Amino acid sequence: GSLSQRVGAALHNLNLLAVICFPAAVVLLLTSITPVGAFFTLGTYTIVFLKLFSFRDVNMWCRERRGGNAAPSGVGTTRVGGHGVGVTRDLYYFLFAPTLCYELNFPRSPRLRKRFLLRRLFEMVRAGGGGGWSRCAGGDAAAALQDMDYSRIIERLLKLAVPNHFIWLIFFYWFFHSCLNALAELLRFGDREFYRDWWNSESVTYFWQNWNIPVHKWCLRHFYKPMLRRGVGKWPAQMGVFLVSAFFHEYLVSVPLKMFRLWAFIGMAMQVPLAWLVSRFLRGNYGNAAMWLSLILGQPIVVLMYVHDYYVLNSE
Repeated sequence: GSLSQRVGAALHNLNLLAVICFPAAVVLLLTSITPVGAFFTLGTYTIVFLKLFSFRDVNMWCRERRGGNAAPSGVGTTRVGGHGVGVTRDLYYFLFAPTLCYELNFPRSPRLRKRFLLRRLFEMVRAGGGGGWSRCAGGDAAAALQDMDYSRIIERLLKLAVPNHFIWLIFFYWFFHSCLNALAELLRFGDREFYRDWWNSESVTYFWQNWNIPVHKWCLRHFYKPMLRRGVGKWPAQMGVFLVSAFFHEYLVSVPLKMFRLWAFIGMAMQVPLAWLVSRFLRGNYGNAAMWLSLILGQPIVVLMYVHDYYVLNSE
């Protein structure tokens, strides 16, 4: 109660802005930082940004409830009783927990299962592999793009699609199944729903709602529903979610590569009309096939554009 709501909100917003802008400025100014190191650094800061955003919102909702106001839907199982005792400890636990949505009381597992943890750690080690085929195909495709040889571009794109998709599937299993489950087991974190059956998606919308549950829950709770409560329609709210996601995709690619081409942003923004077309004209297996084609061919196209631009900027 020592600060007003307006002053506290301003300080929170300033801190959130610094979390996003300061590491990006360091990456852009220092030549010693590699693109891979910059990507993992900015990814970590993006996760911290989303977590602190949720931490701020949930505590604001709890203050509103204590003040006699009805808490907005989306607070979930948050309980107000006892809040304020050990809040710093709770924040540290939340920063390491495999979730982006803050709660005053997280579900906890009764014990640590050592065999389960060892299996997940073993999977994490085994999933590490090379991407030499992708790098080779990407370099050849960049040369074909520079020569504007369309037949070679299509050939290289198809060659790049296979290893790119294979590596993406390995990464998905490594991160969402092995890493997050291992972290959850170490922290005895009870909520293990990190993904659903996105491979059965019959629409693009279903895929984006189910392949990354932590991000989907954050977008639903802290962006989509608040927009609806402010009177924004469902379609503009959904488009807003995709545009926010497009910004962070571009942030995690352009800043580490130190070039701004907006290919990732455009690729994510194009998911909006694609989702409309698939839901309007395709059903069942045809919608599922459209989802898989967008994954298998869409990602390599975006990768290819960045490889070409990076190749042109740095090789000449």
